[in-house]
Amino acid sequence: MNPLQWKVGLVGYGEVGRILAEDLRAQGVGVSAYDLKLDRDETAGALREHAAAHCVRLVGSHAELAARSDFVVSAVTASQAVPVAEACAPAVRQGAFFLDFNSASPGAKQRAAALIDAAGGRYVEGAVMTSIPPYRIRVPLLLGGASAAELAPLLNTLGFDAKVASEKLGVASATKMCRSVMIKGLEAMVIESFTAARHYGVEDAVIASLQETFPGIDWEKQAAYFFQRVIEHGRRRSEEVREVAETVRDAGLEPWSAAGTAERQAWVADLADAGLFGPKGTQEFARSPDWRTEADRILGHVRTPASNKD
Repeated sequence: MNPLQWKVGLVGYGEVGRILAEDLRAQGVGVSAYDLKLDRDETAGALREHAAAHCVRLVGSHAELAARSDFVVSAVTASQAVPVAEACAPAVRQGAFFLDFNSASPGAKQRAAALIDAAGGRYVEGAVMTSIPPYRIRVPLLLGGASAAELAPLLNTLGFDAKVASEKLGVASATKMCRSVMIKGLEAMVIESFTAARHYGVEDAVIASLQETFPGIDWEKQAAYFFQRVIEHGRRRSEEVREVAETVRDAGLEPWSAAGTAERQAWVADLADAGLFGPKGTQEFARSPDWRTEADRILGHVRTPASNKD
């Protein structure tokens, strides 16, 4: 079947799921979606509004989604990669592709694959190699697994930028996880370094020194981006980095850096959930003109006697 005629099912209708839905619907591809947030009144409204605007069919369960889809994309938080595969497997269509888009460890991908393949689906691991919003559906994507070579050209027909990393499961995910030690770690380090520098009034000197050492990076712009992304997506990032830590541990190394990064990302997510950076879903949230505004909010929080010191 021409992939443009597929019935595509999206498990997860967050930022990633909505971007994929928009780009697939723009090509006339039929899209259904399911998200646990649809079961909660406080979060369902915005998802239903988006789905109505883009003619995306919302369904009531993982099983219903899997039963009606030629191609399933799992785009949830890292900790849910295996549970989603488990929930979809009993209803997955024979021969249907199941693309695991999640930032999970090689071991988690292998466990999810066993569930889908045993049920007659064709599991393919996907490793997203950079931030999705600037690239949208054409974000660089590494594929792995026995069905990866067959799926890659079909995905590219749909507008993806997919390349096969290996027919062996875990190679694509290991590439992603090892990269994330650096990328997610750099986010956490910038937040920690720049916020502390702001406390001591030395942020301009620190940035000037970094600029001299790494002249190819605009540290003001990069810091604003890092603060924004962690404030908006720290929960998802912390779960990913816990998978990163598991990947490092499986290599025989103690994941000191990854473990600390996960804690910092989760800590910022807790502050965001508490409303420190403004009400979620509003223009104010994570849209400050520069990182200093957010650092000052963090410093105001940790200086408050009743707050938890980090």
